[in-house]
Amino acid sequence: MTGQNNKRNLKLDLTIACSLFAAGVVVSVVSLAQIRAESRTELAQATQPLQGTPSDDQTKTPAEAKPGGDRPTTPAPEPARPDPQTRGAAGAAKPALPPAPAEKIAPPLEKK
Repeated sequence: MTGQNNKRNLKLDLTIACSLFAAGVVVSVVSLAQIRAESRTELAQATQPLQGTPSDDQTKTPAEAKPGGDRPTTPAPEPARPDPQTRGAAGAAKPALPPAPAEKIAPPLEKK
């Protein structure tokens, strides 16, 4: 009887293995179908590329670049520097937090 028991166990194991394999194939097919459906909806919802309006600047030609030539006539923008009058005035930035109370301040560290 042990020979028949082994055959029965083998059939049961093969049946379970085949059903698990089939379930894996079904899950894979459903996942691929869903991915394809999502990519189609994204493609369908894509916006048209923006088209710029033609400008009149195309008729103008830029100035020729000459090596060793003159510098451009328009001055370069300068960095922002506040006026000396406004540096110490009321317009100065205030600290975000008030100073800590005296009991919250630790004594200075001693140098070794």
